[in-house]
Order: sequence, then structure tokens, then C-alpha cells
Amino acid sequence: MSLSRWGWNEYFEAIWKSAERGNAVPGRAISQQRKFWTLAGEFGESLAEAAGKLRLAAEEEGADWPAVGDWVAAEVQERGGGALIHEVLPRRSKFARKTAGKLLQEQVLAANVDTAFLVSALDGDFNPRRIERYLSQCWESGARPVVVLNKADVSANAQEKAAEAERIAAGTIVHVVSAKTGQGFDQLEKYLGPGQTIVLLGSSGVGKSTMLNRWMGRAIQEVQEVRESDSRGRHTTTARELFELSGGALLIDTPGLRELQLWDASEGIARTFVEIEELGATCRFANCRHEGELGCAIVRAVEEGMLESERLESHRKLLKEQEFLHRKLDPEAALAWKNRVKTLHKEVRKTYKSGKHK
Repeated sequence: MSLSRWGWNEYFEAIWKSAERGNAVPGRAISQQRKFWTLAGEFGESLAEAAGKLRLAAEEEGADWPAVGDWVAAEVQERGGGALIHEVLPRRSKFARKTAGKLLQEQVLAANVDTAFLVSALDGDFNPRRIERYLSQCWESGARPVVVLNKADVSANAQEKAAEAERIAAGTIVHVVSAKTGQGFDQLEKYLGPGQTIVLLGSSGVGKSTMLNRWMGRAIQEVQEVRESDSRGRHTTTARELFELSGGALLIDTPGLRELQLWDASEGIARTFVEIEELGATCRFANCRHEGELGCAIVRAVEEGMLESERLESHRKLLKEQEFLHRKLDPEAALAWKNRVKTLHKEVRKTYKSGKHK
């Protein structure tokens, strides 16, 4: 079985040849269930678990933990004895998020992705702010984002919503499709070349499983109807898994995300909100917070109707999430933030004492 069938290329070949790995062979993680993975390679397919050294390195040194789409160095046992994963090869791209809940930890949802289909539905679940959030993390990932608006068959104003998505997508291509009828699927074929890896990302009920089933030509994933009250669905996909399509493309399906908390996505936010970044550079003061300061170009743009206030608020919200995350992860950043707040409080007290606020 050729490695190129699973997306192996010159990048990974060069990495593999850069070090001695003994009896290990390359394999790609095509599914994950808790602490076990299914690997695919020249050996066929094999169930695998992490070797003790990899577990220790991940716990103590922050080494990468295998995710679906990763290429790994694994020792494959004979006669169906399974495999041991010794190393995760450096990734070309990764789509990650902060783990759900209070735990401050990165969760990699898919690795070594070429194109990310950011799937939203054109029913009552359509949410421009959610699209901005997904775009921010995707630009950070290194994969190419493509916005896919599904369920065109049940939307009376699909083109209006597509135009809104194009306004906020900063040049990202937007496709309107229907996984149920096949409308628009011909537009997606150009991304599905042999060896190309695509990931489906979106919340529950947007139709990712229906899209996969259409491409596979049969029911691979269970499909459930969404609730009429809020157009939301239950999780029908329970695990991340990589599928090989008939044309040779590799598609990673993921469970619907109830929430996508960003992980280290500052550059992605800047690219998603490029017009706000450019406006901010023209403010009168370099340290402008864009909250009503004299000469603020961003506030003026909102007042003149050139920038939507909802988009500005979305930008502020995502930046605050990043600031909070960095303060928690980086002691120096936390100290700098405290000093900044102290300085601000001193300036406020000084202003009030002098009476200049009146």
C-alpha cells in the first residue's frame, strides 16, 4: 500500500530521512478512540497505542500527542499484534482549540490538513459571528479555509446570507450547497484532488455527516434531523476519522462542536478582521484601545456606518479571550497585564484628584 495514497509527500519524506528511527515505520492516524488509534501505511492498517516514552514526553515535555491526520513513527508488531507509536512527526498544519471547560490545554482536532471546510447551515442556525470565530482559528492553523453554507434547499434567502458571509470572510471563498440534493457540490470538487486532506468543521446539525455520506456514495455516518425550535442537532459523529474518497482525496470528519474556544489565534484574528487592523493603524494614538479615545478611526468608522458595531464587538471579544489565555499560560504576560492595570488605575485616580474629568 503506497504511502502517497494517505498524503505522504516530499515534506514528510525529508523529515523522515533527517533522523534515525530504528525499526519504526511511517503511518498516518486515520481514527482515534480514546487512547487508541488506527494507523494506515505500507503495512495496511493496524490498531496502535502510544509508547511509554511518548506518554512521558507528552506529560513532562509537552511533546505532541497523536491526532487524526498526524504522521507518526510506529513499531508495527507481527501477526496482528498492533503497533506502538514512538513519535509524532512535525505537522504542516493543525486545527486546534482550547479544551472545553476550565482546563487550559490545547486540543488538536485535525492535523496536516490542506483545506478546511467551515460548514454552516442556512437555516435558523446561521451565525456570522461563529463563522468569524472558525475563520480566526483556521487562519492560525496553516490550512486554507473555505466557507461552505449548507442546506440551500431549505433557505429562502441563501444568496443574501452568502453575501453576508463573503463580507466577513476577508476574501475567503464561500460556497452555497445542499448536501441533501447535491446542489453546488460540483464547486467543491476542485479541492478534492488525490492525496489532498480536507477537514469538515462546524457545529452540530449543519450537515457534515450528510456531506460525507454523499461523497462516499453510501451511509457512513448516521444522520439525525435537527430540532425545529432552534435548528440545532445532536451529535451523530462521535469520533474524528479520516476517510478515503473515490477520487483519492482524504476527508476528516469531526464531531459537531458545541463551542470553539480559540487557542493561540492572534494572527488568525488579525487576518479575519483585516479591515479593523488597518483602520487601527490610522488612529491618532498608537496605543488607542478603540473605546472612544480622541481620534479613533475605528469608532469613527462605526459612527459613519462603514463598520458594523457587531463585527467590532466580535473582534473585541476574541481579542479578550486571547489576552486571558496568554495571561494564564504566560507568567510574564500576566505580570505585564497587572502592571498595565495598575498604571491605568493610577492615571484614573490622578485625573479625578485633579478635577480634569469634569
